Amino acid sequence: MTPSDRKPEEPRKTSFLATLAAVFWSFVGLRRSKDYEKDVTGLNPVYVVIAGLLGVAIFVGVLIAVVKMVVP
Repeated sequence: MTPSDRKPEEPRKTSFLATLAAVFWSFVGLRRSKDYEKDVTGLNPVYVVIAGLLGVAIFVGVLIAVVKMVVP
């Protein structure tokens, strides 16, 4: 079997929880290049959008809660 006869491997799709973790680390700004390469090939774009919107909603909610606690 020659290398040209092999079928290219399908990228393995990651779970929604793994996508949440990748989006969280993206919000923080810390990501290893090895993990980034894995994310590029395996993340489901729909999961990324949903996780991003969820992350933004949580971030805004935390900001509003902090402001309400600080400002009487």
